[in-house]
Amino acid sequence: MREFTTSRRSILLGSLAAAATGTALTACGSDDSGTGGGDAKKITFWLSASEAQAAGYYDLADAFKAAKGITVEIVNVPYDGYQTKLRQAAQADSLPDVASAPSLDPIWTNKLQDLTAVATSATNKIDEKLYQKTDDGKILTIPSDITAAGLFINTTLFQKAGVAYPTDPASTWTWDEFLAAATQVRTAAGAQYDLVYDASPARIRAFLYEHGAKGFQLNEKGTEYSVDDDTTAALQKFVDLNDDVVMPKSVWTSGGDPNALFKSGQVVAYFSGVWQIADFAESITQFEWAAVPTPAQPTQATDINSGGKVVAFDNGDTKDAAMQFVEFLYDPANYTKVAAKNGWLPVENDLEVAYPGTNQAALDGYALYQKEIELADPISTSGSDAGEKLTLAGKAITTDPTKDEVGKAINGQQTVAETVANIVKLLNEQIA
Repeated sequence: MREFTTSRRSILLGSLAAAATGTALTACGSDDSGTGGGDAKKITFWLSASEAQAAGYYDLADAFKAAKGITVEIVNVPYDGYQTKLRQAAQADSLPDVASAPSLDPIWTNKLQDLTAVATSATNKIDEKLYQKTDDGKILTIPSDITAAGLFINTTLFQKAGVAYPTDPASTWTWDEFLAAATQVRTAAGAQYDLVYDASPARIRAFLYEHGAKGFQLNEKGTEYSVDDDTTAALQKFVDLNDDVVMPKSVWTSGGDPNALFKSGQVVAYFSGVWQIADFAESITQFEWAAVPTPAQPTQATDINSGGKVVAFDNGDTKDAAMQFVEFLYDPANYTKVAAKNGWLPVENDLEVAYPGTNQAALDGYALYQKEIELADPISTSGSDAGEKLTLAGKAITTDPTKDEVGKAINGQQTVAETVANIVKLLNEQIA
């Protein structure tokens, strides 16, 4: 089994290479403006993350100011509007100097600096399978970290109900087995819901893959999305689960916060991803929790992405300072600290990341996600692969319709068949 999982991880990382090509918070106090040439005294850095996920960046900005004398203004942008905000900034010629972006966008890729020297540095040891070069030999982005979707449970409720759960991804449960266990826990422990599930196209991809469906797949030429019959069947199951008993309709239909619902202690399980671990370790104190194996029915899969695509923009007077900040981030000594503080699965090889604190659930969670990635079917990277393929072709999905269309099905406004057809149609319109 070990030989199999190692091989599978190599396949996944090779595939992931195709995907790796708010409120303003000033991390350091200086308000000095750029002085021209390579002597800028202040740069802006945009990201979208929870405070726990961003904490390491604030420390990095302080260290960068001390080492280089350059202030980094960190702007934490709400995820739902981030891509639009970057587009508007590009159109207004007011892009940030550095960003950790959800994905590349053809509207501003021509404004990016070449990060080849950072990505290929023998000192940094960034996994070469996690980035790729453009046709003219440039590396425009480096992943900040690797992410995977997955399942968390309230172990206090499971223990109260006397219900067992798996702990090893090599011996996972099916979705039917998990849902039966969650319902048993809810009724025995007096919880409100079996499950809350992130309202995200990436997370719904995981559900589809795990049910043996291919989801919404881009063809080899990058010209058209299509869908298989298994996707419709799996999506029907997901919609049916949103019945205000198993799952609350509000998350996918009216902006309900699944993170807050899970933290209330009244929900048995939460489907989200590895990025929640740092937050849970810090903020959940009223009950015990755990990351548990993702259900497979029959496919052992997840949705694997880069946590962010780090880019440096060519903004004239600040371009040199922006490049210095990226170099500073990926210096192994600095990157190790940021990865530990932010709770990242690292992109650099041969690092020993000592995740902070003594929270055993968090430490176990990071180890579990490493195993999940090893075991996951290669389809798990296909969503991010498609995004990179479109970008390199000068195209992009600027508004993924999945969340809104699935919400309409849950609300009874359209059938699941109509939902699937609408998603395919709206995706294809954007890349036509």
